[in-house]
Amino acid sequence: MSRLALGLGLRGQADEAAAQRMIERALDLGINLIDCANIYSPTDDHIHFGRSERILGRVLQGRRDQVVITSKVAGRVGQGPNDYGLSRLHILREVERSLTRLQTDYIDIYLVHVFDPSTPLEETVRALDDLVRAGKVRYVGCCNFQAWQVCRALWIADRLLATPFMCVQNQYNLLDRSLEKEMFGLIRDQGLGAMAYSPLAIGLLSGLYQPGQDPPAGSYWATRGREQFDRIMQGPAGAVIRTVQEVARELGRTPAQVALAWVLSHPEITVAITGSDTEAQLLENVGALGWHLDADVRRRLDEVSTPPGMGF
Repeated sequence: MSRLALGLGLRGQADEAAAQRMIERALDLGINLIDCANIYSPTDDHIHFGRSERILGRVLQGRRDQVVITSKVAGRVGQGPNDYGLSRLHILREVERSLTRLQTDYIDIYLVHVFDPSTPLEETVRALDDLVRAGKVRYVGCCNFQAWQVCRALWIADRLLATPFMCVQNQYNLLDRSLEKEMFGLIRDQGLGAMAYSPLAIGLLSGLYQPGQDPPAGSYWATRGREQFDRIMQGPAGAVIRTVQEVARELGRTPAQVALAWVLSHPEITVAITGSDTEAQLLENVGALGWHLDADVRRRLDEVSTPPGMGF
């Protein structure tokens, strides 16, 4: 797979035609992993969930074998008691709906979107194994699990002789390095793949936002998270963002490229998922490939972003 994946959360892209062109452009640029979910949509309302899968389904026609796709299950898709979670009923129903929207007969990597404490993991693991055995899913993995939850799921799969999780997908960036505490050790020990989502911390590391300044009008943090934005910028994150921007100027790169290169510099990370909403953002993010941070720059970024208690 390509080191970068295109994520279809599409927070800032409500135009389906533009979203389709962006996916096609990503494939032309060599990004062959497209990360989707049954609840993803160019709009925030749950009425239109599944639109990202439909857009991706149109792109896949005539090029399915050249593209690796993910989709996810667990998120709420209705108001009924079986409209969320990781029960056998919900998984088997939702995979059929995803396959229909994607216009394909298999999903390369099917991910459980969150841990579901209300459903026994044995039930979830067995249902996923049945999908693999039926040929509807090639591989399975998990998102947003803690290390102990992944370890327990692997143990259950081993005990049941079922298909194990082959990858994890979690947030990882210079502002959130929590994966390093326990998950990285598990990844190395079990040979798991790792997909890092939000490598730019929902745009905070993109260069668009400046410590000590208001977020640009109309931007994500101006319209949806202003109070949280102010708290972030007044704390240690502000120093990280300033350092990323300084390093970018020194290297002749953009802050987004530096932040992505830092994520990809970790051998535990297989893929970084770029959440581009426009072709321009996509092209910028692709510029993170083909070069490496030198040891001094990497150390500088490590030091400014190390949270208390990390122990290094």
